[in-house]
Amino acid sequence: MKIIGIILIVAGIVMFLVTGISYTTEETVIDAGPIEVNAESEESVNWPPYAGGIAVIAGFVLLAVGRKK
Repeated sequence: MKIIGIILIVAGIVMFLVTGISYTTEETVIDAGPIEVNAESEESVNWPPYAGGIAVIAGFVLLAVGRKK
């Protein structure tokens, strides 16, 4: 329980600092023999700031429960 709590606290702090990630994908638009046309598009994954707060609180709860035993 303690390790999971610590992981949640660290992940929550990171989620506060970094509100999302973005990555680039490449897809083939035209593939006609030796001629190939590719297109790059940027995708992003965002999460709300309160999700980090929930993770931190859940981590502290797990640490508190782990100490009582």
